Amino acid sequence: AISACEKGGRWERALRLLHEMPGRKLKPDVFSYSAALSACEKGRQWQQAMVLFWNMKSWGLSANVVTYSAAISACEKGQQWVATLFLLDRMVREGLEPNIVTCSAVISACEKGSKWELVLTLMTEMRNTALLPNSVACNAAISACEKGKQWRFALALVAEMRERELEMDVITYSAAVSACEKVPLQVDRYYFSIVLYDASIQGRAKQCLNNGCWSFSY
Repeated sequence: AISACEKGGRWERALRLLHEMPGRKLKPDVFSYSAALSACEKGRQWQQAMVLFWNMKSWGLSANVVTYSAAISACEKGQQWVATLFLLDRMVREGLEPNIVTCSAVISACEKGSKWELVLTLMTEMRNTALLPNSVACNAAISACEKGKQWRFALALVAEMRERELEMDVITYSAAVSACEKVPLQVDRYYFSIVLYDASIQGRAKQCLNNGCWSFSY
């Protein structure tokens, strides 16, 4: 029943069912808590998600990867980047291996918090553990670099996505071009060619050139 509420986005109903379990002589398990956490995540209720996370301990339950991922995703949607880092660290300390969904959520949270240095550090740590960043993580990292005016890192990430044949969309290119638009410096042809290569952004790139955002020497 809790899983059905989670899939239907009915987080309040999911919490009510979870809290009613002891009265019905049913002991909540890690699966019921994980489902309730996911319901809170979908309902953008990060505070409720964290309350559930800590309440699990009162039942002697240990969080698994699914539980942590749901809690981290809930905090990411609530723009609580510090909480996501705390949960990720705790997860690793408990001997659990973060998956691509977990790491992408933490990276996205740090991007929303304008923490581009942390984002790049997390991306490096992912690669070191052979967990290659997906399109979601790369897009978040590019956006973080754009906000931090780190155009070289942003375009290097675009190059990585192209090399690994990851799906790139308007978010990818818009963030990359915006990163360059904020830098009134000479950009060498290599970096510019990465961005200009895709036809979907040629219009914006040419407009930027016409407006004098960049200067080139050939």
